[in-house]
Amino acid sequence: MPDRRPALPPATLIREPSDKRRNGWPAPRLPACGGTAIAFRPTRAAGYYALPLTCPSGGAHMRIVAFITEVAGELTGSTSQRLEDTLQRLLGQTLSAMGLRASLRKPAVEATPYRVDVLNTDADLAALAAALRHDPRGRLCLYGPPGTGKTAFGRYLAQVLDHPLVLKRASDLLSKWLGETEQRIARMFEEAERDDALLLLDEADSLLRERARAHVSWEVTQVNEILTQLEAFDGLFLCCTNLMEDLDAASLRRFDLKIHFDYLRPEQAWTLFREVVVAHAGRSPSVRAWKTRLAALSDVTPGDFATVVRRQRLTAGPLRAATLLNGLAREICARSPDKGCGIGFAAPL
Repeated sequence: MPDRRPALPPATLIREPSDKRRNGWPAPRLPACGGTAIAFRPTRAAGYYALPLTCPSGGAHMRIVAFITEVAGELTGSTSQRLEDTLQRLLGQTLSAMGLRASLRKPAVEATPYRVDVLNTDADLAALAAALRHDPRGRLCLYGPPGTGKTAFGRYLAQVLDHPLVLKRASDLLSKWLGETEQRIARMFEEAERDDALLLLDEADSLLRERARAHVSWEVTQVNEILTQLEAFDGLFLCCTNLMEDLDAASLRRFDLKIHFDYLRPEQAWTLFREVVVAHAGRSPSVRAWKTRLAALSDVTPGDFATVVRRQRLTAGPLRAATLLNGLAREICARSPDKGCGIGFAAPL
């Protein structure tokens, strides 16, 4: 029986909430449809997003997307957050029921503000961001200990450049089927190129390991695919790793910049310490009482501050200077038990 439903327009326009527009609302990511990501693309028309109705799997998927868009449109009188949440939930549930992947997890809200001026790197990140505003192309490798701000810098850079962010991890790319990992890698670059997006590969050591140490052939071919795609990619590519020494030597030659993210210097740690205490306790900590104690801690990262702030949310008490310092000491001791740290913020002194 012929399908008598009306043909879909080439794009569906969705009104962008005015309060979000003033704050630079990013284009929300939608799930994959038949292997090709569906995404809101911002148009230059005032306050609208265009949803391209293209999907290689056929028109049925697009009819569902159009229907969900219409349903969500009925909520335009609701808050902008409810509208966005409803649209993403409907799409995720529908595509899951169809057996398609529906990855709609929102990025976690940052526990502490992200500040490039308190990151300990061997490059001027502010100058780098300014240069990329003029020419947003390059291949950057961000490496260093966990929690030093590498992945967050990719998100920050995408926001500063006003570009969409395509963030991929090993779980997004690795497949049990022979050859499919390479296909997913190719689609990753195609997606970033199509959307004019910043491409961020997190935990790159999972996919770019030294080929000389490979045990099976597909470990070699997936590195080959990334290197080949990287050569042809004319956009902005970032990869993050905690294991720089494990990366394939040929991949290192392809990066324009290799930026080391290290543990915070004492002055940087104090800046974050003071900022967090003021935000949560309402007053600045005493320099004489706390700065020396904080400086006695080694290997502090921005991620340690975020962890302590998140943990404090689970308690009823305020986050005071003593609580923050004690929490930082515990985080350092937990990941470096060989240092013989005691319990309590006074232990390292």
